[in-house]
Amino acid sequence: MTNVVIVGTQWGDEGKGKIVDLLAEIADVVVRFQGGNNAGHTMVVKGEQFIFHLLPSGILQGKICAIGNGVVVDPEVLLEEIDRLSNRNIDIDPQKFFISERAHLIMPYHKAVDAARENFKGNKKIGTTGRGIGPAYEDKATRRGIRFVDLLDPEVFVEKVNTILDEKNFYLKNYLSYETLDAESIIQPYREYADRLAPYVTNISVVLSQAIKSGQQILFEGAQGTHLDIDHGTYPYVTSSNTLAGNACCGAGVGPKQIDEVIGIVKAYTTRVGKGPFPSELFDEIGDKIQEKGAEFGATTGRRRRCGWLDTVLLRNAARLNGLSNIAITKLDVLGEIDTLKICTGYDYQGEILTDFPASLKVLAECKPIYETLPGWSEDISKIKKFDDLPQNVKNYLNRIEELVETKISIVSVSPERDATIVLRNPFL
Repeated sequence: MTNVVIVGTQWGDEGKGKIVDLLAEIADVVVRFQGGNNAGHTMVVKGEQFIFHLLPSGILQGKICAIGNGVVVDPEVLLEEIDRLSNRNIDIDPQKFFISERAHLIMPYHKAVDAARENFKGNKKIGTTGRGIGPAYEDKATRRGIRFVDLLDPEVFVEKVNTILDEKNFYLKNYLSYETLDAESIIQPYREYADRLAPYVTNISVVLSQAIKSGQQILFEGAQGTHLDIDHGTYPYVTSSNTLAGNACCGAGVGPKQIDEVIGIVKAYTTRVGKGPFPSELFDEIGDKIQEKGAEFGATTGRRRRCGWLDTVLLRNAARLNGLSNIAITKLDVLGEIDTLKICTGYDYQGEILTDFPASLKVLAECKPIYETLPGWSEDISKIKKFDDLPQNVKNYLNRIEELVETKISIVSVSPERDATIVLRNPFL
């Protein structure tokens, strides 16, 4: 029996969904442990594209899936996702999909506050998705949140909405100059959400404990990436939850001794969405080529992703913070037909060489990347099934990543399709 955590090592969008989908074939249970519907996981199965924002990716494999207490859930979005899959003949069985009774709800006032704040900041926007994730986590931290267990108790739910809405409306109207909300317009649709979602709501910690005792294997699915972590990321250009592997325990209700492996997902180059320093960012035709060939648009927002060379300062930081067992490389095929590839191995900060990721955004913004160059390749690698069959320059690129990150590569993705993957080591086997 093995329990595995999947995390992103960069700024999100690393291709976690495909790797989760791949490993879910062998896992028994797949659990989402943090974030909200600001995350988007994209899988391509038999030429058909699936995008998930809340449902764990393992749902396509017919596995037991769960949303942990560390996730903030917009019930309207979740139901839309369930209905969308149902229309594609994928039914979400209450015996195989569970929602933690302790997971917090994203409410309409969270989305209103999110949008109003960004509008209020003008050109100083953080670049949130506007989906209410940050304000929902705020209310969780200040003990004003509403959980699924509250949603299922009509009396408690109405009392909580009425209590907090007075404060939210005062803030929206008098500080942010934004429209206020009516309590009944919130309560009525959420009652309908409660009726539909009630069969799925339970104590996830108990479900997972029973699964572990029965010898089932669990895959913990993270959202976003290491450098969007609220504590260890490029604060304040981060998400509002802990994205690191350690949060799989808190966000799902299991003990740390239950985690056996941590796999870090590494895109073969670097991208990020929104604002914040990005030392290896490209502003030339190569960056444009990577962006176009890699279809680098946010699955959730549609925003263009900024693209740059692979940054191993980021990756070493992620390896340490997450305690990575090994790494999975994604989108390797996107780098084909580039004559010379670069890997960032360190930062030059005012003449000082930095090999560790700085906390100060002021320092990071002034860092200049130090590059190694490697020859590229022109061969089509999308149909290759074995590592030994890869062109030598591809193997050289991968081997150098292992050396610089000091972490073994276990999986290599060579195109978006599920079966276009070279598995060197499967943690469940």
